Amino acid sequence: MTPARPPRYTIPMTDPDPTLADPTPPAPQPASPAPAPPATDHRALYVLAAVLLASLAFGAWGAWTTLRPGAEDGPAKLRRQQARIEALEQRVATLARSDQISREANTELQVTLAERDEEIAALRADVAFYERLVGATGQRRGLTVHGLQLEPQGQGAWHFTATLTQNLNRGAVSRGGLVLAVEGTRDGAPARLSWADLRPPEAAAPSNYSFKYFQEVEGDILLPPGFTPLRVLVRAEPAGGSAVEKSFTWVEVAAGGGAGA
Repeated sequence: MTPARPPRYTIPMTDPDPTLADPTPPAPQPASPAPAPPATDHRALYVLAAVLLASLAFGAWGAWTTLRPGAEDGPAKLRRQQARIEALEQRVATLARSDQISREANTELQVTLAERDEEIAALRADVAFYERLVGATGQRRGLTVHGLQLEPQGQGAWHFTATLTQNLNRGAVSRGGLVLAVEGTRDGAPARLSWADLRPPEAAAPSNYSFKYFQEVEGDILLPPGFTPLRVLVRAEPAGGSAVEKSFTWVEVAAGGGAGA
């Protein structure tokens, strides 16, 4: 007897679960195209290349200038420039000194010219005086004290120059002695210094003169301390005839116009 077979069950067909993996691999999909690179600015590249080439060219020129045969190195060039600067400084110093010397020489020349002008004026005055004295139109006069000058010598000493003239007796010689006296104040009181008071004892004799037309009689006097001179009297005592005297204020005859003491 054949055993009975269990009944078959039929599994109904349903839609497959989409979550279940499909044993069949999917068909390959075509690759998507790669994104295109951004457009390059060719002008910027050209400018950069030009700058690079210019830099290389300038560097090459500088290297050639420095390393070329006979090129002057830095220290030598510095020494040459320093020597040139020193030469220019020396030239400036020389020119400055030359200008200073020229200025000093010009100043001295101006002083000399002024002194010569004064001498010429004095000589012209002397010539005019001599012409009046010995000329045909000059006034005839006997012995005369024409002028007096006093120059300080320091410590109360003064050098005097008295000018004596005469044209009354032409050709005749006038001889005699000359003395001075000074009037002033001493310690607030009036005082008069005679020739003996103004000269040392060994030189108390009058200053001699001898001339035909004129003569400058010179000598020295000494004023005592505390004496203030105001007037000077010049007395010419001829060997024959009357003495001649003339007075001058101290201010008009003393160089500098100051008091002697």
